[in-house]
Amino acid sequence: MRRASKFFSEAERTRIEQAVAEAESGTSGEIVAVVATASGDYDRAEDIFGLWLAVASLVVCWWLLQRSGGPGEWSDGAARVSCIEMLVGIVLAIAFFILGAGLASRIGLLRRLFIPRGQMVREVERAAGRAFYEHGLRDTKHRTGIMIYLSLYERMVRVTGDQAISKKLSDETWQSVRDLIIDGIKRGKAPDGVLSGIKRCGEILAEHFPIEPGDVNELSNELRLID
Repeated sequence: MRRASKFFSEAERTRIEQAVAEAESGTSGEIVAVVATASGDYDRAEDIFGLWLAVASLVVCWWLLQRSGGPGEWSDGAARVSCIEMLVGIVLAIAFFILGAGLASRIGLLRRLFIPRGQMVREVERAAGRAFYEHGLRDTKHRTGIMIYLSLYERMVRVTGDQAISKKLSDETWQSVRDLIIDGIKRGKAPDGVLSGIKRCGEILAEHFPIEPGDVNELSNELRLID
């Protein structure tokens, strides 16, 4: 799984910082771009994958035991499992559970197989809300902060405006911003997508919150990274 700190190069981060400064030049609003490696831990998904692997190991053991008798051997037809075989099966199940959980914790694709999309949406919303507070967007003088939040593992983008912005603009207003960013990522040009999204934010904010005399830059323009 690619980490947020490795997603953009130093040169690309500088371009994003410059784009934020340019977008804010015509508005009293503040724009903050945040990139997170992941918004949730999803430990349950790791355990579920480990459980499936453990069950699969038991099934394989059972199948091998059924075939252990030679074709010429006589038996009463009853399947018997010795204490040793049962113990081996339990040990294997535990080992495969640990192995599966460990693999899922390191391989994002395996974990994604067992994470409902609804859960990822909730985790992104929760993490974006926390980032909004942590990066000072609630502290602007006129409550005109806006955050562009990218969550790499979930492959989701959220655009959140503070109180003054939310009163004038609905969530649908920011759909064009999300589309620009997602389109850039899909084309393999994530920096261009983010730059386009920032520019669009500046245009929307300038229309509804034009720059005022004596306006100062309240929040840093740098890209915020959450690993």
